[in-house]
Amino acid sequence: MKCKVCQAQAVVALKSHNTAFCAACYKKYFARQVERGIDEQRLFTRNDKILVALSGGKDSLALMLELSRQGYNVTGLHIDLGIPGSSAAARGVTERFCAKHGFALHIKEMAAEGLPIPLVRQRLHRPVCSVCGKIKRHYFNRITLEEGFDVLATGHNLDDEVARLFSNTLRWDADYLSDQGPMLPVAPGFSRKVKPLWRLTEFETANYAFLSGIETHYALCPYSPGASFTVLKGLLQRLETAMPGRKISFYQGFLARGKPAFARQSAKESTLAPCPQCGFLTSSGGDCGVCRIRAILRESGGNRDECV
Repeated sequence: MKCKVCQAQAVVALKSHNTAFCAACYKKYFARQVERGIDEQRLFTRNDKILVALSGGKDSLALMLELSRQGYNVTGLHIDLGIPGSSAAARGVTERFCAKHGFALHIKEMAAEGLPIPLVRQRLHRPVCSVCGKIKRHYFNRITLEEGFDVLATGHNLDDEVARLFSNTLRWDADYLSDQGPMLPVAPGFSRKVKPLWRLTEFETANYAFLSGIETHYALCPYSPGASFTVLKGLLQRLETAMPGRKISFYQGFLARGKPAFARQSAKESTLAPCPQCGFLTSSGGDCGVCRIRAILRESGGNRDECV
């Protein structure tokens, strides 16, 4: 198979685009898709200070490298979750990547914050993925604001976004559907959050990472098997195999027609007030969810299971 652009030997074939690329042309294609995703949704400019959430996986590291190559001002943020084996490996990959490319890196350790994920999993009667996500979002937002960044960027790709959209549609969760998209705008107490890889699939980011020589942490979280999100991604991949291009068509159609409709219907506003413990805004009427989790973990005996 020949490269569509230069006719050299192709190394990546994309059925959804009915095309193929050599290594050099593929990296240019990837860069164009990232650029289009940023421009179409007006995610940020080159004047913005961008904090990139780095998990150690292929998507976030590929995003960081490509944004840097395009001239954006990027700094990394890694949340060390304290999961035995997994977290040390992910942190090591992230640190080596940033050192290799000369990127500044912030690291926040959940054990030092009183929130190690293994203890969270042991003490709370809730799916651990949900609680872990709540904790990470809290610190993403907090560090972005406290350190003076204009925007937080995550490595969520098209597969992630379509699976989340499918999940929210199955539940007809109007509030989540009204907010879903490549950008959550800045609001009082909340930073702007963006997903520049929204036009690219997991397969496409994996190829970019490989061709760019990025070392990645690829092992699954030991707590994730059986998660519903993984099941939905598998279903949608089978659909994409049978009908190439369906994912991007579904997602772009939602952004153009579905999201505006849900935004009009979701007019209710939550009353936000500062959390008495950490000072960040919450709608709970008391301590925020993360501070409640921390309080449960501090309790002597550790035998009280609660939902928060």
